[in-house]
Amino acid sequence: MRLKTSKTCPFGHLYSYVGTRMKDASSGIGVERLEREPLFDVVAVKLDAFWVATSTVTAAVAGVLGWLLRTWPPHEDEALALFVGRGSLGHVLHTVVAERGGAPLHFLLAWMVVHVGGGLIVLRVVSLLFAVASVPLIAMLGARLADRPTGVVASALAGGSWVFLFHGIFGRMYSLFLFTSLLSLLALLTALDNGRPRRFAAWGLSLLVVLGSHPYAVLLVAAEVLFVLLRRRQLRPALVTLAAVAVAAVPFWWADVVLRNRFEVGIGGGGRRLGSPQSVLRYLWSVAGDFSSHEHVWSLCLLGLAAVGALLLVRRNRDGALLIACVIVVPAVAFMLATLRSTTSPEARHLIFALPLYSILLALPLVAFARLGGAAAAVAGVALVVIVVGEVRWAHEKTPQLFDGNPASQVRTRDAAATWLSSTARSDDVLLGYEPVFLRAWEQNRSFSDTVLPRADPALFADALKHVRLPLGRGIWVFDASDTTNVRQRQTIPLVSPQPAAAFETRVYGPYLVIRSRAPLLTRARYVAVAERVMRVGQTLNINDADVNLQTMRQAESRL
Repeated sequence: MRLKTSKTCPFGHLYSYVGTRMKDASSGIGVERLEREPLFDVVAVKLDAFWVATSTVTAAVAGVLGWLLRTWPPHEDEALALFVGRGSLGHVLHTVVAERGGAPLHFLLAWMVVHVGGGLIVLRVVSLLFAVASVPLIAMLGARLADRPTGVVASALAGGSWVFLFHGIFGRMYSLFLFTSLLSLLALLTALDNGRPRRFAAWGLSLLVVLGSHPYAVLLVAAEVLFVLLRRRQLRPALVTLAAVAVAAVPFWWADVVLRNRFEVGIGGGGRRLGSPQSVLRYLWSVAGDFSSHEHVWSLCLLGLAAVGALLLVRRNRDGALLIACVIVVPAVAFMLATLRSTTSPEARHLIFALPLYSILLALPLVAFARLGGAAAAVAGVALVVIVVGEVRWAHEKTPQLFDGNPASQVRTRDAAATWLSSTARSDDVLLGYEPVFLRAWEQNRSFSDTVLPRADPALFADALKHVRLPLGRGIWVFDASDTTNVRQRQTIPLVSPQPAAAFETRVYGPYLVIRSRAPLLTRARYVAVAERVMRVGQTLNINDADVNLQTMRQAESRL
């Protein structure tokens, strides 16, 4: 068979097969045996430019994330996942679904990391893999909603954003949330186009996976439901699928209820709360900035570019524009209806599923302008580079430690503190908070205590303390003068001991003050009394966590 090829199509359609039934995003890398010519007997390998470009972007993103993997300092949330993962599988699921709430798949992956002998770096590698795997999915989604060149450009724009770079290596699994969100969007579009039962089954499975990835996935699922209802095609199989998902996802709904009982939704530390159009618009403005660049004039330009992209998409693909509108409108309405009493603020990461769609809107005008040819294509290429550089620049400004890490001296002192704790540990030691020092101590000594009392949640603190077997062991506390939550970050901290000093072992390692009771504390009441004394020391040293912890303990006393 002689295949017609077009060598003059715009970027993304180079060597595309004209007249065949192969779809843009599914054609892949073609290896076709051409008709033998008189002078040649070869197999011509023609690489699909879409996949070559997508692979190039993916490789570049993987390289950058690999470079950042060890730079970002260890975080309390990563320690939390790994310490919870130290238990049995049943214990992990019970903790997540019945006690803490949250994302079961995140903790399941952390459990797997722990039980194959991994630690922080392996957990981050898992996050990195999901982030890298998301890049081609972004390109495929762009190809489905617009065209192949737009998909490639969108993947580059998304890959350079702060939200992507930071959560691509952060072991909190927001990259898992992004990956599963993309799967669900692609599965939805395929099911609605194809209409076969197995396609709807695949969409249903993808919804279950994304619901298990993060509590905020309910916003994406609601947006997809709204899209299906407004589109008014394939309604019956879609509704049957959604009904099955609603039943199968009962454990996830329960975990979400548990989490909502612990936290309420708000915006901005101490500022106006969500619940009004103005506060929601400010939040969405902040999200758009973290999806690209948060510098004021630059953000306005990019938002204008996205608006042009939305107009282009309405002209080309009304269904695609409708889907993006649903993904924007549903969270906005949900946040306006949110409870106002709140201590927890949604951030850009909670809407990470919208990142690919925003990037597609940014990419559309660039690709359309490039198609004018000549100088226009060069200008569009330069604009793309400038935008990506601006994104990376904002990422560095927002989170310098992502690129610069901790000072080498702090890394050494953290390791030294962990070495002292791990070498003198007892299995019944009681730890406060999922401190990075504790995480490092566990990596050095796998038998290090796994009895950790959570911070900042009186109910969870009291419940965890009630479940610690009596008599209680020694109490261990760590203050970090370099913590970014402190008003002033320092690389040193004074050696100050609670009173009576003879009852405590107190050591300083750079910015870390490690305090341990010399004797077991035996009872819960005594633990709280001693811990409050220790927290008052932290207050005198201007440690922000000490204020939070002391308030938590005082509120928890009535629950014990």
